[in-house]
Amino acid sequence: MSQDAAIAENTPVEHLSPVDSASNSMLSTPTNKAERDELKAYGEDEDQEPTVEIPKRPASAYVTVSIMCIMIAFGGFVFGWDTGTISGFVNQTDFIRRFGMKHKDGTPYLSKVRTGLIVSIFNIGCAFGGIILSKLGDMYGRKLGLIVVVVIYIIGIIIQIASIDKWYQYFIGRIISGLGVGGIAVLSPMLISEVAPKDMRGTLVSCYQLMITLGIFLGYCTNFGTKNYSNSVQWRVPLGLCFAWALFMIGGMTFVPESPRYLVEAGKIDEARSSLSRVNKVAPDHPFIQQELETIEASVEEARAAGSASWGELFTGKPAMFKRTMMGIMIQSLQQLTGDNYFFYYGTTVFNAVGMSDSFETSIVFGVVNFFSTCCSLYTVDRFGRRNCLLYGAIGMVCCYVVYASVGVTKLWPNGEGNGSSKGAGNCMICFACFYIFCFATTWAPIAYVVISETFPLRVKSKAMSIATAANWFWGFLIGFFTPFITGAINFYYGYVFMGCMVFAYFYVFFFVPETKGLSLEEVNDMYAEGVLPWKSAWVPTSRRGADYNADALMHDDQPFYKSLFSRK
Repeated sequence: MSQDAAIAENTPVEHLSPVDSASNSMLSTPTNKAERDELKAYGEDEDQEPTVEIPKRPASAYVTVSIMCIMIAFGGFVFGWDTGTISGFVNQTDFIRRFGMKHKDGTPYLSKVRTGLIVSIFNIGCAFGGIILSKLGDMYGRKLGLIVVVVIYIIGIIIQIASIDKWYQYFIGRIISGLGVGGIAVLSPMLISEVAPKDMRGTLVSCYQLMITLGIFLGYCTNFGTKNYSNSVQWRVPLGLCFAWALFMIGGMTFVPESPRYLVEAGKIDEARSSLSRVNKVAPDHPFIQQELETIEASVEEARAAGSASWGELFTGKPAMFKRTMMGIMIQSLQQLTGDNYFFYYGTTVFNAVGMSDSFETSIVFGVVNFFSTCCSLYTVDRFGRRNCLLYGAIGMVCCYVVYASVGVTKLWPNGEGNGSSKGAGNCMICFACFYIFCFATTWAPIAYVVISETFPLRVKSKAMSIATAANWFWGFLIGFFTPFITGAINFYYGYVFMGCMVFAYFYVFFFVPETKGLSLEEVNDMYAEGVLPWKSAWVPTSRRGADYNADALMHDDQPFYKSLFSRK
């Protein structure tokens, strides 16, 4: 029996509510009886072929594949490097002298508006780059698309490093480099998700976030190394190193296989077979490779039969594309609303506020905790699943913000702001800021990219991922721009704002984010077609179901929502 027919057979329309019926695929719940009968007739004479599983191999067999995915993920390092260095630039004397304004007594300073614009305009460039340049991956392939956006990033860096004393030139350079990083942020996770073996996909996509944290950490270290200079070495050396990272990534792309899904779409079947064989470490004629290839071909043919995808299809397409698109946007938005960039963009400023003597040196602590915590995420993402990590991460960050904000507003300045700070309170805040970073780096930091990289079907994947990441960049811009004003007005009460966002995030994930651990990209599509409730999404593909599998039970929940919320299923 074909897969579509199997889905239709296992999803009786009478068991679905009208809302469920409207939101799901025509194949999963056909409302037209003739169409349903046709699907049955089509499948009656065919026996379902047994699924061919990839041979079990030790982790050491996938070292080559892992290295290739790390090369792709190196695009995250480029973004992290910018985040780590810009937080120091806005506090360096030469940078302030060149691009700031002057008080009446002639001393230079950066206004809150200019600081906010220089820091955050990068995110606007990223948002547009993600939407516009991600199309290169569909037109010319993921590899070539990545190389082009890295070149655009280099052009932006050249404009920045050539700036002498015009802040708007530096500003324009950050917009252009942001365009490149926006394209990288879509194409890197996309290519990894399409070449990685499905059992390792979560871990390997998480390498993108690991590279971001490594970039942040090394950016902090570089700022610390150049802060004692009195000239443009302070900021031009970190910017100059961007060329090395960009060239390394371009070189790495020559060793990486192209996406088999793109190759099938381009009609290069033999190359797709070779790519699948290379990443799964089996012979090109192995039954597993043939099965995967046939599944991808069927998905591509179905997309072609429906014609070229429009942007409107992100909201009107089937199965459940509106729900999936909104979920991608929400997860990426909430990743920013965790408040991570409050610490990473303004880490140096935060440490100054709590009375640290050398805020550049102390900010390296954030970078170290962030990097090593993200290393832990390579284990947690595939061990505990996407949902559990997001849920527990939200709880952990809420607890950290309660302590961080409460200590900041009640104990940090015992004699009032500006009259000295409490060292004990400051140390407590730094400690819980590090606990927060641990919770963030092991959960929301990588998994937001994992979720969007495996949620969308190939037909609209680049469009959907670009919209989702654009939401991330948009919120990054708002937080980056308005943080100086908000902290100036309410100081550490700001932490309560992010705490509230994390409370909302917990409930959103519980009710709207299904578990996709261990599923191929095509199987994820089938899961949405069956209308599985997210909090009951222990879903099994039709080809692997036993006789006692009850698909209908996953589509309904008769107990009150508050019981579902606190029960484990």
